[in-house]
Amino acid sequence: MVGRSKAIAGERLRTSATRLTAALIFSSCVMSWAAGGKQVNLAYHLESPRPLSRFAPNQIRLLEKLNRADRAHLPRLTNVIVPNRWDLDLLAYSPMPVHVSWLGEQRKALVVDVPGQVFGAYEYGLLVRWGPVSSGGSTHTTPSGHYYLNWNARVRRSSENYDWIMPWYFNFSSVQGLGMHQYDLPGRPASHGCVRLLEVDAKWVFHWGEGWTLGAGGPQDIIQKGTPVLVIGNYDFTKRQPWLKPAWWAAGVTLPDSETEELQ
Repeated sequence: MVGRSKAIAGERLRTSATRLTAALIFSSCVMSWAAGGKQVNLAYHLESPRPLSRFAPNQIRLLEKLNRADRAHLPRLTNVIVPNRWDLDLLAYSPMPVHVSWLGEQRKALVVDVPGQVFGAYEYGLLVRWGPVSSGGSTHTTPSGHYYLNWNARVRRSSENYDWIMPWYFNFSSVQGLGMHQYDLPGRPASHGCVRLLEVDAKWVFHWGEGWTLGAGGPQDIIQKGTPVLVIGNYDFTKRQPWLKPAWWAAGVTLPDSETEELQ
């Protein structure tokens, strides 16, 4: 019993230290951005994406995130949203909230905002990464709900069409066959229900996310659930993409004030 008590106490200390470190990083980011970042000096406007060669490689990588379109699809867009400066940390361009209080007890959590076609990765409620997504199209919408990362595969072929190859795949609904993975991002919702990501983000989620732990009974015997995944909202296919409106970026994504279902 003594050994177990010491182990529990040690784990609590490690958790407290991790939270303190995250809080310090968060405070530093807030001070930095308030001094010369997102709210004060960052603005957006529309430009033609052509020729794409006028943008530097790092600028194209940011344009991919801002416009929910990969490099192959950026030149096909009529207009793209462009920032007035390129020198900030990527988190400064995020439309996702920097801090989500009701995720404060979660070591890791993923939030997918369907209306904004964007995801945020959080550690103890603090944003550590964000990126664009392409969720289900109008005939195969991605169901909003509370999920968990289950299992992953470096490369997986779709059960809908064997020709659809999905690199860096992480399943979050075995029943519905939904996952997060790399695939084309055309600047709009276009998948068959999965959440498409840029390659760089899909690879990151693949390594950062934690899958389930199963017992001898297989998927029906879940010992430990994986990283929580919250898919929030519905996309309005009758309107223009909201992120292509410069004014949208002033407010960004607004998440619910609380999660009605506990993340456990």
